[in-house]
Amino acid sequence: MNKDYSQDLSEIRNLMNRSSRFLSLSGTSGIMAGIYAILGAGVSKIFFLSNVLEDQNVANPEVLLPIVIILMLVLMFSIITAYFLSVKEAKKNDEQIWDETAKRLVFHFLVPLLTGGAYILLKLNQGQIEAAPSLMLIFYGLALLNASKYTIGTIKYLGISEIIIGLICACFPGFGFWFWTIGFGLLHIIYGSLMNFQKK
Repeated sequence: MNKDYSQDLSEIRNLMNRSSRFLSLSGTSGIMAGIYAILGAGVSKIFFLSNVLEDQNVANPEVLLPIVIILMLVLMFSIITAYFLSVKEAKKNDEQIWDETAKRLVFHFLVPLLTGGAYILLKLNQGQIEAAPSLMLIFYGLALLNASKYTIGTIKYLGISEIIIGLICACFPGFGFWFWTIGFGLLHIIYGSLMNFQKK
């Protein structure tokens, strides 16, 4: 009899969890986002930042504009991959991809992210290029942390990790490129792998 009650309670908890959390987020999309970030960082370093230690004038439009374009491409490919893999995951789990939970997830993610993006653009306009990598990491981490209550718990720890890396980056602005690569590249691969492992 106790077993039946325990099973019923477990099923109720699972139903409540599924209704309040977006569980179709794909760990593979996190891995792919990390790979895109590392590839983007590699292209930026080889073609545009090869002399960054000798020449700190990254504000030069000939250097900054291509890097911004590469960042936008990394973001675009990451979003497209996350969408298609999440749709695939939702179909496999017989879930809706765009329900109220998903809307809340996107809203709570975008508010800190867009706020941070606007603030970073203001800093870039003021010529404070060295602050950009740490601010990207910190605001991205805050966005993940803010949205984590609507999805898989691992996202919360990814957000905290991004914030920590961003704060360390702020202490060593000369190494912003490497901290950015670790935060958006390596951490995504690690946490994406953990998410896939948890689902097995």
